[in-house]
Amino acid sequence: MVEHLTKEAFKEKVFDFEKHNEWNYEGELPCVIDFYADWCGPCKMVAPIMEELAQEHDGKIRFYKVDTQAEQELAAMFGIRSIPSILFVPADGKPQMAVGALPKADMEKAITDVLKVE
Repeated sequence: MVEHLTKEAFKEKVFDFEKHNEWNYEGELPCVIDFYADWCGPCKMVAPIMEELAQEHDGKIRFYKVDTQAEQELAAMFGIRSIPSILFVPADGKPQMAVGALPKADMEKAITDVLKVE
């Protein structure tokens, strides 16, 4: 299931940017974060793909969504200028951002290459 994150939930589950200057992932499982807005057409195309991937990788990867309208501070922290922007966060290592509505095959490739999950 894809979980919606507020700033407080983001700090608890992903990265507490108010406590740390250097990237320090708080989660145990790798995650994928979709930065979106309700009015965004391409974001609506990505949503069902995220839901499918969440079901297929249940227990191996966490899937989150951040509403850039409601959580402007989070969007600004990641320099979100266009949406959808999708952040792939491995359990260890630096996250990587992909901009635009990725097809499912590209998201699966990033899950394998960046998150190291088969």
